[in-house]
Amino acid sequence: MKQFISLKNSLEFGNVYKRGKSYANKYLVMYIVDNNLEISRLGISVSKKVGNSVVRHRITRLIREAYRLHQKEMVGGKDIVVVARVNSKDHSYWDIESAFLHLAKLHHIIQKQSQ
Repeated sequence: MKQFISLKNSLEFGNVYKRGKSYANKYLVMYIVDNNLEISRLGISVSKKVGNSVVRHRITRLIREAYRLHQKEMVGGKDIVVVARVNSKDHSYWDIESAFLHLAKLHHIIQKQSQ
């Protein structure tokens, strides 16, 4: 069922935090580092400061869906960690997707689409 491979343990997350480059906006922070694989892996972190488990899981699902829908447009071979900020709590999918795409463009991991 899962459409992508995710980062699993704290060592993988720690590697991205330590060696990766980060950009942030109002709702999200994105860390990216090369992983020397053909595929990209996604890790999502939502702190308890953001809200209870229902809120945290909702934000995780929104970020995962934004990644899934735009995965084909993205460059492979990256480990990506997305950290949700407290401001993301009460916002819609469109706001989260827009923030995700904004950060992806800053990192130059999204390819231009020909229209």
